[in-house]
Amino acid sequence: MTPAIKLLQKKNIAHQVHEYDHDRSSDSYGMEAVHKLGVDESRVFKTLVIELHDGSLATAVVPVARMLNLKSAARALGAKKAQMAEPGQVERVTGYVLGGVSPLGQKKRLKTVIDESALVHPTCLVSAGRRGLEIEIGADLLGSLLQATFGDIGQ
Repeated sequence: MTPAIKLLQKKNIAHQVHEYDHDRSSDSYGMEAVHKLGVDESRVFKTLVIELHDGSLATAVVPVARMLNLKSAARALGAKKAQMAEPGQVERVTGYVLGGVSPLGQKKRLKTVIDESALVHPTCLVSAGRRGLEIEIGADLLGSLLQATFGDIGQ
């Protein structure tokens, strides 16, 4: 059981856990989830950690089939600019390994922006905190739990 799942259970938040056999040779963890779970790629989101101009870290949640627009993410978070955070720093701050970073249950809660396309679907899927494990949850619930903002951050 991951910290993300424990958090949802503790708060009694409606969600569903999906598990699949992770292939270590997969070059895209998000697209692997799409194919193995048989869900539309617009519903599966990846969690990326970015560093803002002031040195603080934030989480950006974007569809797996899209790239993160760093300028848009920075703007949505009220920052001047952003860059991808260093992998080691991501793992230390979130408590998760790359490819299994969940926006939920991180060691240190980070400011979060979620791509607004998540609101189009009744539910979206995000990492549950381990490769091969996804959480299905309503985007509005996810946003509320994370105190996230929504914005057009994908390209």
